[in-house]
Amino acid sequence: MKLTAKLLEKLISLSSGNTLSASMLSGDFYEQMHNDGILIAITHGSRKSYRAVNPETFRDYLENKFNIRNLEQSLEILQQENPDRAAQVAVTGDSKFKKTRTFTGFLVNTIQPIATKINGRDFTISPVEGTFTFVSDYQSFIIDDDVVIVGIENAENFRHLSRQKHLFPFEKSLFVCRYPQNQSKDFINWLLKIRNPYYHFGDYDFAGLNIFVNEYQKHLPDRAHLFVPKNLEHYFELYGNRELFYNQKINFDINSQDDAVKNIYNLINKYQKGLEQEALIM
Repeated sequence: MKLTAKLLEKLISLSSGNTLSASMLSGDFYEQMHNDGILIAITHGSRKSYRAVNPETFRDYLENKFNIRNLEQSLEILQQENPDRAAQVAVTGDSKFKKTRTFTGFLVNTIQPIATKINGRDFTISPVEGTFTFVSDYQSFIIDDDVVIVGIENAENFRHLSRQKHLFPFEKSLFVCRYPQNQSKDFINWLLKIRNPYYHFGDYDFAGLNIFVNEYQKHLPDRAHLFVPKNLEHYFELYGNRELFYNQKINFDINSQDDAVKNIYNLINKYQKGLEQEALIM
């Protein structure tokens, strides 16, 4: 028997002394409670309904038989986006009562130290080469308004920032890794809370443009920019890949008013190639 919000709402109603129609309580779960004498059947002509024999007894039965310790708190947990596992154990005895992501947040990296705050405390981000910082409590993560956020698609580019620092003209930058992808929603939610400009550094092919337009620009239309390094056309000539051109589909409005998107789109068609961002690691 899987607890759902709908089921818990019915159990809460029964535990409050309410009567529910039999049509709302069909199934083996309710039939067992009736057979165990916890639910009493009430008939009105051809209609049948059920009520709990006693609200307190009903709640004790649910806890002893099904380990449902608190109906209201169980419902509250189900309604939360990412409930704490310890709370789930306390209420239901099951840390996986509702599927959650234990690690929320995203990886960040820097070229130079960046002063931030997290949970109200000063925190300088300055990872040693070969290490990264994982920001879990991103809801309380605060940076200065003059820091430029650079989102990086691929892990190798995120790892080797020191070999790409000549590409970035920004005085202060915080780099955020797009992967693992199930963390990207956390990153976007954080971006929506702050005012800093966002630059997207990804592959220069149709798939990369799709990611920028459909995952970032649509949420941050006035603050999202496609990062275009100098001499990008030179990289297309030397390192462009024709398979990326022929094997990918366009999944964005090719009449985009974004100049950077249009310029990259034109480069892709001019050379009939795509360019993976790893080509820019020197």
